[in-house]
Amino acid sequence: MPKKLSHAVFGISNEVLPDTYVNRGKLDEKLTTLLTRPTHIALRGSSKCGKSWLRQRIIPNGLVVQCRLGHTNSDVFASALGVLGVRFEIDRTSTVGVQGKVDAQLDAGVSLLAKVNAKLELEASGERSTTSATVGRNIQDLRYIATLLIESGRRLVIEDVHYLSSEQRTHLAYDLKALWDYGCFVMVVGVWGNANFFVRLNGELSGRIEEISVEWGAADLKKIIEKGEAALQLQVSPEIKSRAVGDAFGNAGLLQLLMLKTLDEAGIHEEQLYLTPLQKIDDYEAAAMAVADQLNGLYISFGERVASGIRTRADSTGIYAHAMAAVMVASDDHHMSAISLDQIFATAHSRQPRIQRSNLKSILQKIDGLQVDKDGRGLVVTYDAEEECVRNVDRQLLFYRKYKTVSWPWEVIIAEAVEQ
Repeated sequence: MPKKLSHAVFGISNEVLPDTYVNRGKLDEKLTTLLTRPTHIALRGSSKCGKSWLRQRIIPNGLVVQCRLGHTNSDVFASALGVLGVRFEIDRTSTVGVQGKVDAQLDAGVSLLAKVNAKLELEASGERSTTSATVGRNIQDLRYIATLLIESGRRLVIEDVHYLSSEQRTHLAYDLKALWDYGCFVMVVGVWGNANFFVRLNGELSGRIEEISVEWGAADLKKIIEKGEAALQLQVSPEIKSRAVGDAFGNAGLLQLLMLKTLDEAGIHEEQLYLTPLQKIDDYEAAAMAVADQLNGLYISFGERVASGIRTRADSTGIYAHAMAAVMVASDDHHMSAISLDQIFATAHSRQPRIQRSNLKSILQKIDGLQVDKDGRGLVVTYDAEEECVRNVDRQLLFYRKYKTVSWPWEVIIAEAVEQ
């Protein structure tokens, strides 16, 4: 048997690494069972907590769609149908419901549309009778999309739903109820705080959606290291294990990266012939700094995007900058749970007494748009309007600010405002 390479055991990967995959709390069995039942599934957890690995392992052929800031439900359905070879031309003049037209885009789409049209006995004529259908006239439109999804034989997985606006998440909650009625069952994945989020948005989903929380305790994170050391014939010191677990802040992906970099620092790149100790804390600390340096570009870009967005908002730079500053100085514990509006106001108001709570609340509702890149991605923190709090969706930030001396660009904006 060839020796296992370190990066095939530890590290961030788009594919599941079996030697360090941990079935915590028997989530694999729970999710497998739910997939046999007529129910939607909601998978919640912070970034890089293992949601994608869990989903890939249990639903290897999922029809995966990733949300972006500014996306609507129609965009979600259009993306899903596009993967199936069907083009969904969205009617942008419509403000509610599913509006537009579907056409075959690929041979697979032609076959799928023909099958669905025949099943629903749609009236059509001419050459396009089995390759086109109009949607957007009544409630049956969503039934048509549901039928396309069902006949594809693949389960729709909507990832990063926290990028959808509050209004669109509410629309999604009602669409999920309609899809359930049509026998089309969906998995939604994202970051939100309180349990049963979608039931809160639409009470009719009660009993129709099952929520699974993907969270990592210290013991489960430690199991990742233990499985990896067994696979590579290593003996990792308790101090390194403790430091890595603590620095991961519940982020399984970050833990994986820290362990791989520690092995690199120790010069270990493959499975050992005999039990080999990994004990030098200097190797771990060098690895942690290397990971922080690797993240530097990510958070520099994040800070620059936010600062640039603040500067485009005339006469409001002070409150925007103070709001971001208050969020970023919140404790690790609050970032791991929630940073309340009252807490942010107390911090911001103490720094700038002219800031009012009502204005700050209005500003926080816009911070998502400040952060994203041209593709609508890049959230680090997001405002939860329902709970009036800011939630951290990228816990790598906590690790980064621990190992790097961070000078955020909005602090410069605050200083400029003071000098004026």
